Amino acid sequence: MELRHLRYFVAVAETRHFGRAAENLHMAQPPLSQAIRQLEADLGVELFTRTTRQVALTGAGEVFRTDAVRILQSVDEATTRVRRFAKGAEGILRLGLTGTACYRQLPEIARLVKEEMPGVALEIHTELLTPAQELALTENRLDVGMLRPPVRQEGIACREVAREPLVLAVPEDHWLSEAEAAEVGQLRHENFIMYAVNSRSVVNDAVTRSCLAAGYYPHCAHDVTETSTALALVAAGLGIALLPDSVRSVSRDGVVFKPVRDAETVGLALAWRENDASPLLETLIGVLETHGVFVPDPAAGDR
Repeated sequence: MELRHLRYFVAVAETRHFGRAAENLHMAQPPLSQAIRQLEADLGVELFTRTTRQVALTGAGEVFRTDAVRILQSVDEATTRVRRFAKGAEGILRLGLTGTACYRQLPEIARLVKEEMPGVALEIHTELLTPAQELALTENRLDVGMLRPPVRQEGIACREVAREPLVLAVPEDHWLSEAEAAEVGQLRHENFIMYAVNSRSVVNDAVTRSCLAAGYYPHCAHDVTETSTALALVAAGLGIALLPDSVRSVSRDGVVFKPVRDAETVGLALAWRENDASPLLETLIGVLETHGVFVPDPAAGDR
């Protein structure tokens, strides 16, 4: 049995007329009649009763029609889905993000995917530091990542989406909580809450460089793996933290954020495998580009 035989059968069943069914199928009547007889022979049942005046479905034909219509609908739906997937319009996109990107960039990206790529489902993995995202990308456990460059793994491409200053998070009763802004030198004797030392955090590196430029090495009183945990410890009065500015998008009781005049900035970039030819990835990058999510490349204007 061939798929075309099912389509022929349904056409005759709907019109109850071989001639009209042949016209709808854009074919001659004799080949259609022959194909239906072949189908009946393959099944070993009679699907139609035929007279000179009319064609009618047998009981077996009625049963077969229900299944044939369902099968053809499933085939059509599968065809549509695979074509949409090939065009980058349907599928699952696995997205990893650093902790602070969840507060500002994730809502924007999720909204754009929902509006511009409605057939695409996001599988979101949060609180992943840059090294963890790099590994997940190379092992094909993520399709795209929102991470802090520089990227150390080979074979990963990235484009910057933000350049953020470090801001100071202090308990609400801290002596700097009423200050307009802070300077890194003022934090010399503070207990720092930082990301885990073995995480190779890009933010940690920026914090350390900022402190060294001010003449001291930061004292890490507590190390954490998640930004939310860092804020909870700050609220508890266990230390202060220097974090990317996007953390200010979340409100946390007991925590006050202050700009820091002389702290470094950190980048945030969308990353993906260089050899990934996925239509979904291509569509996502195009959507983000169209909506101005990427930081403009200064060199582009010179070309």
